[in-house]
Amino acid sequence: MNPVAVVSTMLLTVAYDPDCEQLELEFCDHAVYRYFNVPATIHQGLMDAPSKGGYFNRAIRGRFDYVRETALLS
Repeated sequence: MNPVAVVSTMLLTVAYDPDCEQLELEFCDHAVYRYFNVPATIHQGLMDAPSKGGYFNRAIRGRFDYVRETALLS
């Protein structure tokens, strides 16, 4: 997955793997979450939304299984 920077007060980057239907979101606090079984239409809706945070709260939060990724320290 290749993260794409987005303009948002909630999110820094969005990455999506259509083969696995996995959505990876990096929030402004640098926490990274991976969401599972996310349809491509949801990813596209997020990318097209004028308010990424609003779309996340309406269409993603609480609707998909997820894990918080551990940050790699360099």
